[in-house]
Amino acid sequence: YKQIQQPISLSVRQGDEIVYVERAYSERSGMQVVRAIGGHAPLHLTSNGKLFLAADDSQQVRAYATRTGLPGKTHFSITQLGELEHELAKVRQYGIARDNEELELGVRCMAAGIYDDQGKLIAGLSISAPADRLDESWAPRLQATVQEISSALGCASARKPNTQPAADTYSRSHQQG
Repeated sequence: YKQIQQPISLSVRQGDEIVYVERAYSERSGMQVVRAIGGHAPLHLTSNGKLFLAADDSQQVRAYATRTGLPGKTHFSITQLGELEHELAKVRQYGIARDNEELELGVRCMAAGIYDDQGKLIAGLSISAPADRLDESWAPRLQATVQEISSALGCASARKPNTQPAADTYSRSHQQG
């Protein structure tokens, strides 16, 4: 995180929520994200949570949507199952999940998954930044970092990233206002 000067969070899934287990701050980021260690948020509103939903099959995703009702926090929140399924398809394709002001206005995040020796997603590592400062060039570094951690945990097949789409194609595709 010293390279990018933004807060980094490590999260795990607990039921239908993401729980923040560790956070590294940068003095210079100027960001005060209110998610404290032990804090939690709905899976579908966070980049880390979307990683876990993307690892589920479509039946499990529909069950999640039914159980939770996909509540929104901001006008950017994904609250429709079809929109969520479209978003999760992109997460599966690119290996990076994003939160574009869906949990908190003014904050965007990108996350990649950490896998254990069985190839199972066990945690998500995310970068948070002010909405106008999230830099797409961080994605390859984020993916390299999670691959390093996954390898250290014995994961032989840490996913290789596909090429990233243009930032505005991905990040703004579901924000019609």
